[in-house]
Amino acid sequence: METLLLNGTDVRENAAMAELVPAIEDAFAAFERGDAQMPPKSYIDLPAYNGDFRSMPAYLDAGTWDAAGIKWVNVHPDNPEKFDLPTVLGTMIYSDPETAVPLAVMDGRELTMLRTGAAAAVATDHLAVPDATSLGIVGAGVQSYTQLRAISQVRDIETVVISDLDEERVADFIDAFEDEFDVRAGSIEDAASCDVLSTVTPVESPIVSRDAVGDHTHINAMGADAEGKHELDDEILLDSKLVIDDYEQTTHSGEINVPWSEGVLDDDDIYGSVGEIVTEKKPGRTAADGISVFDSTGLAIQDVAAAHIVYEHATENDNGYPFDLFGLSE
Repeated sequence: METLLLNGTDVRENAAMAELVPAIEDAFAAFERGDAQMPPKSYIDLPAYNGDFRSMPAYLDAGTWDAAGIKWVNVHPDNPEKFDLPTVLGTMIYSDPETAVPLAVMDGRELTMLRTGAAAAVATDHLAVPDATSLGIVGAGVQSYTQLRAISQVRDIETVVISDLDEERVADFIDAFEDEFDVRAGSIEDAASCDVLSTVTPVESPIVSRDAVGDHTHINAMGADAEGKHELDDEILLDSKLVIDDYEQTTHSGEINVPWSEGVLDDDDIYGSVGEIVTEKKPGRTAADGISVFDSTGLAIQDVAAAHIVYEHATENDNGYPFDLFGLSE
């Protein structure tokens, strides 16, 4: 059996958001039901290179399909300036659970962007007000694009406020979407007053204040993925319906990791997991809710679910480059 090599373009062209969002929801549900295996994300620190490696393996049984895989990903902040490379790279190995044959090796960077947007959309669908029409995004990097693409699948977004210190990145974002949405540059406060807010920055000191957030805003806190990162004021977390993706990851490296380590937050402040909500063990948005927050660290089950969608369509469309990795086809 051959292995399919899929570059970033192949991944993007075979991962329609309309299919990715329900696939990621299925992954959250499988995890909650106990139909998934996901060892903790492991880190290899590389202080000599100001970076790290992270390994993310998982298996899930979604009912009508099952899948397994591992993502090998990094964060190297010096890459853009020193080597003209992205800060984050990644490789996804998607395997057949029955035979262990690697069905595909694909660009993990594009996959991560897509599944991260889809995860925010799942949370938004269950936690945002039903008639949400405005989306604020803080951080105009690559993740901002998939936030809008995904969230507009679950809400009729009309107005988009994008906030970033880099004016060129803001201009690029506006150029990309001005024909589809009423999109404009704004302050963090402008973005935070929208019906839905997604924060996608790597900051270690909160940049969104409690006073800036709308009374019923749903927030997707997507930026924190390592110890010390922290985008939202503690008062926002304390005042919100706080939903997490995974207890171990969020307390270690999610948006709540800093106030958690300082004793500002504890178990009583966490409403539940997104898995509990999508399986209807706990309700999502209710009429009595004010602010809601989804603390997303990114789970390996999401990568596997997204890789499943990509592989199925790439095979149907004859995309990618097939090769005989083990020399068994002769």
